[in-house]
Amino acid sequence: MGRGDLTNAEWDRLELFLPRGGARGGRWSDHRRVINGVLYRVRTGVQWRDMPERFGPWETVYKRHRRWSADGTWQMLLSKVQAVEDAAGRIDWNVSVDSTAVRAHQHAAGARKAPPAAALQKGVGRGTNQVDPVLQRLAVRLEEVVKVSECLGRSRGGFTTKIHLAADGRCRPRAFLLTPGHYGDGPQLRSVLEQVSVPRTGVGRPRTRPDQVLADKAYTSRENRRYLRRRGISHTIPERLDQQRHRHNRGSHGGRPTGFNRERYKKRNTVERAINRLKGFRAVATRYEKRAYIYLGTVTLAALIIWLRT
Repeated sequence: MGRGDLTNAEWDRLELFLPRGGARGGRWSDHRRVINGVLYRVRTGVQWRDMPERFGPWETVYKRHRRWSADGTWQMLLSKVQAVEDAAGRIDWNVSVDSTAVRAHQHAAGARKAPPAAALQKGVGRGTNQVDPVLQRLAVRLEEVVKVSECLGRSRGGFTTKIHLAADGRCRPRAFLLTPGHYGDGPQLRSVLEQVSVPRTGVGRPRTRPDQVLADKAYTSRENRRYLRRRGISHTIPERLDQQRHRHNRGSHGGRPTGFNRERYKKRNTVERAINRLKGFRAVATRYEKRAYIYLGTVTLAALIIWLRT
């Protein structure tokens, strides 16, 4: 067993939920070896072709990771582990929300969905080299759509992807989603909390409502507060100074000040520590995947390992 591979105890917790296979003529090869190979790549950020031979053919490891990222197998394993932890009473339902920007490597760009280059090189008329301006504008629009759908946003340093994260009181990622790097934090609060779903080991619907939500000033909007009150979730979110001035200027029509517990707000650092744990995996700290769903599978596997080892 290599450094960073699954231990026997961790493998015993995962083996029950994995797809059956490994027999002669079956679909799957050895699950443990392939998962260790994917974990090695997520931990080190090495290129798939440069993986050690002890994990088998690199194509097998890559295709398994891509397939399980697409069909939700990584997410299923994470949900199963969370369900076992919840049944044992080891989940803190005080949730902290924040986001982090991830630099996208130059290899992450270039997903080909725009019109072929040959169509843009054709001239307006026969025998001319002039580019059709309509096709050119269409290509620019489609290029932007592809970047948004693949969660790539422009910044001064290049392409970035943002991970919006909800963490529990033990610094473990509870739910997360991806957006382009230029997207704001506040509008994604509802989407992140809707990803929180811990199934029951027995009978009953999954639990989706936290006891409390902690967030910084980026999430202090009336819409977010109304959403939390409508779901019956207590929250601790500080109010921005401009919002305080606006409320004071309106006088009695400005409404009452929002409640804020300073001592409770000190526990918001759990989400910052959860982000540091995630970025300890080099393939999470820097995005190399062209497709957003494969990168989401990488983040999900990193979160799964954090849950297994915490």
